[in-house]
Amino acid sequence: MRLLLIQASTVRELDSPPEQLGAGDLLWWDCLYDEARQWVAPLEQLTKVPILEDHLLDAENRNHPSYFDSTRHYEMIVFRGLAVAPPEQAETGALRAVTRPTTFFVLPRVLVTVRPADSRTIPAMQQRLIAANQPRTRLPSRPEDLMLRLLNGMVDRYLELRQPMSDQLERWQRRLLDPRQGFRDWLTLLETRGELRKLEQLCEEQLDAIAEWRNERMDEDDGDDGLNTLSDAQLVRANDVSEHVNRVLTHARRAQESVETAVQLHFSMTAHRTNEIMRTLTAITAVFLPLTLITGIFGMNFEHIPGMSSPSGFWITVGAMAVLALLQVAYFRAQRFLDRPGSFRRRPRRPGSR
Repeated sequence: MRLLLIQASTVRELDSPPEQLGAGDLLWWDCLYDEARQWVAPLEQLTKVPILEDHLLDAENRNHPSYFDSTRHYEMIVFRGLAVAPPEQAETGALRAVTRPTTFFVLPRVLVTVRPADSRTIPAMQQRLIAANQPRTRLPSRPEDLMLRLLNGMVDRYLELRQPMSDQLERWQRRLLDPRQGFRDWLTLLETRGELRKLEQLCEEQLDAIAEWRNERMDEDDGDDGLNTLSDAQLVRANDVSEHVNRVLTHARRAQESVETAVQLHFSMTAHRTNEIMRTLTAITAVFLPLTLITGIFGMNFEHIPGMSSPSGFWITVGAMAVLALLQVAYFRAQRFLDRPGSFRRRPRRPGSR
């Protein structure tokens, strides 16, 4: 558990919760999953706002999707952020977006975050705020400002995932479309496509949570509970977070389309190659079919066969068979039955022709 007291131009780290907050103070109460609600009683004593049991259960659920809910005195936003990838991901080559939920409790002048221990965005923001104790630094003045900054940083981590994911998919596409080497990583490819679908669903849930929070803030009037409507700057920041989530969503959908297109092209090339092999085998069979007929006729067990007693009968038959085979091959070449795809040559133009 970590407490940061943000005032007009200073940020102080506290060892224990303060007894009361000033008019312009902002308290950031950062907690971990494993702290077993140690923050609930001190928070309720400071703010005089009870936290519902259902919301506490949602904050402890590590599989909870992105979600928004509110009461008259506080708001709760569950936002799934990108976690550290497991070490076996680098060994298997699978692209997996490992996510963990972070719960935000927005109270008057207090922001509570309940997060996993491997979160990177929140500790980085804390260090940035502590290092920014300068008069010219613009510090967040309301819990909404701080929450939107954290959400923006969490979404930016998804944007960092785009480049390695695009590189991996591009390598797979080249291997899928390369006829010289066979593609065998079908299981990994299917797992990656499933992860892209999960990422798409995750982005949709994030957009819904942000949109519900923004719409509720825009629809409510200023009240005594301290949860006021959004200012222009906060609205711009909220729209910026939604736009970043939309970028990730668009990338996930395009990546899925690219994978499906590459798989379809792979099977189309395989089917085309099979058709070319069957066409070649058919042409060879057509060449040898009349030759087999001739040898079958002369192999009949009749007593008298024309040319059987002639000294040159064998060579005449072989020559006729060779001529017939050459004529068939010449006919197939003229009809381009034996040409490979892409080997058609343009006929030379006649002089003066356009």
